[in-house]
Amino acid sequence: MRHTQIVTASLLAAAFVLLHSSPVQAAGDAEAGRLTAYTCTGCHGIPGYNNVYPTYKVPKVGGQNYEYLVASLKAYQNGERDHPTMELQAKSLSDEEIENVAAYFASFGKD
Repeated sequence: MRHTQIVTASLLAAAFVLLHSSPVQAAGDAEAGRLTAYTCTGCHGIPGYNNVYPTYKVPKVGGQNYEYLVASLKAYQNGERDHPTMELQAKSLSDEEIENVAAYFASFGKD
């Protein structure tokens, strides 16, 4: 009988923790990201867009992997990736905003 009481108490404790824990946001808020990403869409929202000088094709970010987008923005933010415009854009974002923007762009093509 003692073993049953210990198991029951453990299960009740686990249920209490689960019920009273704050929810964890795993992949950002796509709707908040949509509002933050308005400057991103000026380049990344134009199909087939090429930058004038220096000339390069602007990458498509819609539908990209969430983790890749977060890692890329953080790499621009801390100077690991070199692109002056992207560095400035990324440095203006908080970690939460980066996660939200990444969630927004990662949500493209998912219906």
